[in-house]
Amino acid sequence: MRIYEELFIIKPDAPEEEVDQIIEQMKGVITTHGGTIDKVDKWGKRRLAYRVDKHREGSYVFIQFTCAPETVKELERRLRVSDAVIKFQTVRIDETLKRLEKRRKHREKRAHRKATAAPAPAQPSVAAQMLGTPEGTPEMPRQPERPAEPRQ
Repeated sequence: MRIYEELFIIKPDAPEEEVDQIIEQMKGVITTHGGTIDKVDKWGKRRLAYRVDKHREGSYVFIQFTCAPETVKELERRLRVSDAVIKFQTVRIDETLKRLEKRRKHREKRAHRKATAAPAPAQPSVAAQMLGTPEGTPEMPRQPERPAEPRQ
């Protein structure tokens, strides 16, 4: 089973009952083929980015579901045949979710590793040990004194 997102746009002049009927039809197709509905969002009427079939706006519907690939073919076929649907798009998101989950686990693992590996106290250099400077305060190297040059 794979996870998909389906977004389809219905004609703006379609009554609310027809929109609900199309959504119920899509839900029925998914459940009869053994899939599960994860989320259904009706976004309402929105302006389209460009004209589609002489329409400037449409009713957006978003469905997230889990099913087999054959079910998606049937869904797309029904959306293509429906006169009320202007546009639709189906996206498989399970691979993206897997990749994001893997990346999140890797980050957590790395953060845990950094937290458990406390930094070791800095070892004083050999020169600092020989000079006897206290730890944490490095001594500034001294410049050799030059003999004063005579003025002319």
